[in-house]
Amino acid sequence: MLARDWFYSERGRIGLDALVAARSAIYDHDDSGSRARATLTKLGVLPGWRIADIGCGTGTLACEAAKMGAVVDAVDIAPAMLALAEIQARDSNVAIKTQSAGLLSFAFEPGTFDLIVSEFTLHHLPDFWKAVALSRMFRAIKPGGRLFLRDIVFVSAPDGTERGVEQWAEFNIKNHDFPRDDVATHMRDEHSTFGWVIERLLTEVGFTLVSADYHAPLHGTYLCHKPAAAEPRMQ
Repeated sequence: MLARDWFYSERGRIGLDALVAARSAIYDHDDSGSRARATLTKLGVLPGWRIADIGCGTGTLACEAAKMGAVVDAVDIAPAMLALAEIQARDSNVAIKTQSAGLLSFAFEPGTFDLIVSEFTLHHLPDFWKAVALSRMFRAIKPGGRLFLRDIVFVSAPDGTERGVEQWAEFNIKNHDFPRDDVATHMRDEHSTFGWVIERLLTEVGFTLVSADYHAPLHGTYLCHKPAAAEPRMQ
């Protein structure tokens, strides 16, 4: 067991539940259900699969997976989000199992899941704890299972020869239509890292990296496979 007096506190980062609930529109759009279905279809989800959506937000992907016949664990550190996920599941007439936990604290039995999905959650952790979280997900996935990870990442270094970090931030604000306050808050308070760091962490814990896609602004999408009879390289 890790010593709890130095264990990173995910729950201290979520803010007030009322604020989380009020900003739920950030996570859901009119096409969020269709995009979630497309993602799950591309991942080859089959009836009976065990799936964990870690950082499930309002539960859109979790509910879509349940509609496809999967057995779904919807995990989020914010109770307000889980409450919204449960409402969505009820309205969609599907069953999901909710768990109030984060990447460092979700409960699992080793080799449980055919697929773990985690979207826009990993950047809340510093890099050391990203490695811990990825190792935990590796252990939770069945041999031969998959991890689908999407997060906010930096594709290139900010301090290149052509521009400093201030110019780099201005470039992203102007060219990707991000509100200035959102960029400032993210750069100051969150823990996004470089895409090549994420790739190295994934392979270090034992995953085979199937694909890494950086086509969206500041977004990295990773599909990983857990080899049969594999053991994590990082403990």
